[in-house]
Amino acid sequence: MAKVSLHFGKSILDLDPDEVNAFLFHLAKEKKASSTYFKHTVYGLRFFFRLYGLEDRVLRLPTVKSDRKVPVALIYSAGLRVSEVCNLKISDIDSDRMQIRVVKSKGKYDRYVPLSQMLLNGLRKYLRSAMPSVYLFNGRTKGEPLGTGAVQQSFRLAIEKTGIIKDVSVHSLRHTYATHLLEQGVDIVTIKELLGHADIQTTMVYLHVAKVNRVNAHSPLDKLYSLGAKQ
Repeated sequence: MAKVSLHFGKSILDLDPDEVNAFLFHLAKEKKASSTYFKHTVYGLRFFFRLYGLEDRVLRLPTVKSDRKVPVALIYSAGLRVSEVCNLKISDIDSDRMQIRVVKSKGKYDRYVPLSQMLLNGLRKYLRSAMPSVYLFNGRTKGEPLGTGAVQQSFRLAIEKTGIIKDVSVHSLRHTYATHLLEQGVDIVTIKELLGHADIQTTMVYLHVAKVNRVNAHSPLDKLYSLGAKQ
């Protein structure tokens, strides 16, 4: 905050909103500050103005975009719905138990899904940079969660860069999560619980798309007999 005061030669409290925004423009365009430094400056100013009850100045500060790659990665790694990832709070991430709490989603009850270690590493970097206060991913307005549209747009841009022409959506990541778990040997009932499906029939659709290793039909008696012969 000292740099802001030195830039204008007066206290930050004496600055009007136009001067604050002029400084931020100077920082971004002329000083070519890194995105991380710029973010920390904006968050520092926001905190300072809130501390002194100057909410009108907080709202005039430019929106700092969070890393949209993180919520997209989280959707695949935990099989979440778009609305669920947007409404996650920092307190829902339990790094001690390595799990994520999904609060009252479609099934009307809280559920817990495994937290990927690789994803946790990315989340820690994101948290140090974005410094959210309540919701894991910041929205445009203070105290509001990230909008689903922002995640969907980020996904579309990522798809365009990869050159994929197949018709996919953010929800496809959730389907891929379930399919990959099934192919890796996780039973259908466990996948139902992880996805938060109310009806097992909804989950059963993945049996038709997953490439599950099939075992030739046989009589269980033969298996028992072969085990007894070995003893």
